[in-house]
Amino acid sequence: MEKIAVLNLENNQIYGEIPRTLGQSECWFQILLLRNNNLSRELPSNLKNCYILAVLDVGGNQLTGNIPAYLGTNLPDLQVLSLRRNEFFGMIPPEVCYLTRIQVLDLSGNNISGRIPRCFNNFTSLVQSKLPNSTTIDTFRAYPLHQYSSDVLSALVYWRGKEEEYSNTLGFLKLIDLSDNRLVGNIPKEFSLLRGLISLNLSRNHLSGKIDSGIGQMEMLESLDLSRNHISGEIPIGMADLNYLAVLDLSNNNLSGSIPSGTQLQGFNASVYAENNGLHKQLMIM
Repeated sequence: MEKIAVLNLENNQIYGEIPRTLGQSECWFQILLLRNNNLSRELPSNLKNCYILAVLDVGGNQLTGNIPAYLGTNLPDLQVLSLRRNEFFGMIPPEVCYLTRIQVLDLSGNNISGRIPRCFNNFTSLVQSKLPNSTTIDTFRAYPLHQYSSDVLSALVYWRGKEEEYSNTLGFLKLIDLSDNRLVGNIPKEFSLLRGLISLNLSRNHLSGKIDSGIGQMEMLESLDLSRNHISGEIPIGMADLNYLAVLDLSNNNLSGSIPSGTQLQGFNASVYAENNGLHKQLMIM
């Protein structure tokens, strides 16, 4: 039987559950794209046999249940995991932190609750600010994906305020999106160790506590959205060290104090700081 490396069934009207025969025996998928259909029920447990899977995108369906722990324990080569805009619930399993090669983690638009695991600094590919000779998504070892054209290798993500599909440039995108869920607690300081992360979106949750003072270590960060949470305290001066930051939204929180003066943070439109009653209004006139 011929080994199938790519299965692309995205943007159809497929309904029902994902067949449990998928991955039942030998599974040679490296890319599995099922996004934007009408799939329901839980992710089948047999997907754990697809141990060389590098891209799994099931966003835009009606899938439900807990996020399976096997995604972290059995699929070590995952670099793109998109479960966005489904109906997953429960907590983010700590096993997700075994995905040391992950570059795109998108769990946005679900009903996920609980705290964010304090182990995202295990994401080796996001801790490194630069990867040598990196031109597209690859698994750093045995399963290169650059052989696939943009017709089969792509990801649909929400970045810089709009939804876009990335294909040829996917390898340069390093993104975590946990927005529009029910997450609580502090933002783990481990995020500050993700020096290679380009986009972080934690908006529209119930997160509290302060912005970590070490956030300036995220030297490659271009987009940061923490809006519509319950974050308090002052904007750390270290945020001024984010030299590539082009998109920022801290609105609708409980921030106080002032915007660090003499920095590019004062160059953003006042709307990115709106609805923080404790911020000094005179420093928000742009």
